[in-house]
Parts: sequence; C-alpha cells; structure tokens
Amino acid sequence: MREIGFTGGEPFMNREFPAMIALAQARGFEVLVLTNAMRPLRRFEALVRALPRERLTFRVSLDHFTAVAHDGERGEGSFDIAIDGIKWLASEGFALAIAGRHLGSESAAEAQAGYAALFAGLGLACPPLVLFPEMDAAADVPEITTACWSILGVEPDSLMCASSRMVVRRRGAEAPAVLACTLLAYDPQFELGATLAQAARPVALNHPHCARFCVLGGASCAA
Repeated sequence: MREIGFTGGEPFMNREFPAMIALAQARGFEVLVLTNAMRPLRRFEALVRALPRERLTFRVSLDHFTAVAHDGERGEGSFDIAIDGIKWLASEGFALAIAGRHLGSESAAEAQAGYAALFAGLGLACPPLVLFPEMDAAADVPEITTACWSILGVEPDSLMCASSRMVVRRRGAEAPAVLACTLLAYDPQFELGATLAQAARPVALNHPHCARFCVLGGASCAA
C-alpha cells in the first residue's frame, strides 16, 4: 500500500491543502490527514465535503478525553471546538481515527475506556484510537538493544521509519528535507537528505522517543 500522510502543525493552515488531498487521491494514494479538526478545517467545509470518501482518513488530535486536560495543552475552549469538528467529519461520512494521550497518572487501558465513554456519550462509535504517552525527551527510558525484538515480539521492519519518510519544506529553505520521523523534525541526526532516494537507508534508533513511542509504546503515525 502506498500512503501519503499530511501533518503540520495544522495542514489546513495552507489554503491549497484541499487541492493537495484531491491530487493525492487522484494519483491512487491512500491519504491520511492529521488535523486538529478546528477552525482552519471548518473554513474549507465546502471543499472538504467535495472530496471522495475512498482512500481518505482524518486522524484528529484529541489530547485527552476530558476537556480540562485537552484544553490545558491546546487552550481554553479548544476541546469543544475539536469535538464539534469530529462530529462534522463523522456526519459527512469520512473515515475517522483519533490520536490521543494517556497521562502519566493513568494506564493505557484507563485512557481507552475514557475515550470510549466520551464517544458513546456523543452517540458515535469510537474511532480507531492511537494513544501516545506524554512527550518528555528528558525523562529516562529503557535502552533499546537487539534483544528487544525477540523479547517484545516486534519485527524491526514494522516500525514506521523502516519504510516511511517525512518530507518538509522549512521556511526560507531552497529545497525540501527528508526526515526519518514526524516526531523528530528538529534533530539533525534524523535528517536523511534532500530526496527520497538519499533517505532510503537504515535509521538508527538513537532518540528516547524511539523507545518510548515506537519500540516499547507500539505507537504509529500511520492510519
């Protein structure tokens, strides 16, 4: 499967973004849109409504199943705006997924139950849910060794950086840059070149997020 994922910040800040989605779909790609489902998305309702539903998934960032925790990260009132955006996308028949967090004070199972209760209260089936731990690059994390693969039952090729790359065009840059990971956009050791061909090489798992999110956490930014 070939998939193009669009992320940001918020990709709908780009006024050309709905046309970019349509172009990727027209060329036969699966399309994953990572969005906050807030006002930048809603200003393009007519253009988004016109998009084909096939091969298109919106993954909405909902930082917690409670307004207090979500608003603490995104700003007061942002939870209600995001929920309204989720309800609109669902009413329009788009495939949905949710990217959430589980706080250090709760287990993944407790967070999953919280999200399920939230969507039940909204009268919606709970979308596929990916939970990320709280991001703290300074927090201690177990070291990854080659023995981890057999201990955890994880195949190295299953990690996103084994087969996926992120292409960014930084403000003022003359050319795009190809990175190993969406979570590590500012660490130079994960900048792999200016083309996909240059970036088609193994990635060393040298960052705490590699262990916390991917190897031990089992998280993925793919649909």
